[in-house]
Amino acid sequence: MKIVTIVGARPQFIKASALSRAIAEYNADNASHIINEVIIHTGQHFDQNMSDVFFKELAIPRPGYNLGINSKSHGTMTGQMLEKIEETLIIEKPDRVVVYGDTNSTLAGSLAALKLLIPVAHVEAGLRSFNMKMPEEINRIVSDRLPDLLFCPTETAITNLAQEGITRGVFNTGDVIYDISLFLMDKAISTYSLNHWGLSEKKYVLAPSTGRKYCQ
Repeated sequence: MKIVTIVGARPQFIKASALSRAIAEYNADNASHIINEVIIHTGQHFDQNMSDVFFKELAIPRPGYNLGINSKSHGTMTGQMLEKIEETLIIEKPDRVVVYGDTNSTLAGSLAALKLLIPVAHVEAGLRSFNMKMPEEINRIVSDRLPDLLFCPTETAITNLAQEGITRGVFNTGDVIYDISLFLMDKAISTYSLNHWGLSEKKYVLAPSTGRKYCQ
């Protein structure tokens, strides 16, 4: 069986690593029925800190294809991805395509596969912001209408799909980011102890950066 995984942005690299690791574990126990995974990187995130480092740190197989499509308008980028992904799928002839999240890569990958009659699985399906001004929301809604397998991270996501009339092929598989967090926890602890940061256990707060500058 051959699976083509389509990624393009940082969150997708992280999520795809969980599937790649599961495929490797399956193949180790099923040598006569292995799953061949081919990764298409659209190039949406392209510099070392936005792309390459994730493949190294998460031990993701190197992409078989890097389409190098980035830094363009939504329409141009999606259109070029659709064209190049279609060309690649014709070459690879996979049994299934897997897409992640809500990016232009997700939408283009889903469309390209379905037009070639290749079944699609969408990981992180059913999430909604209910804000149609967000390009990601458009990608989510359209991408959830194309696959025959929809893997949802929460019951709320399943409810969102049901309210849109989508109930077949829907599964609550949990959040793959949680799986990745568990997988990387020991590595993070062994790489950087609290002493490395001058911290004591239960005596600090971790706040995500929003890219904005605040007064200390």
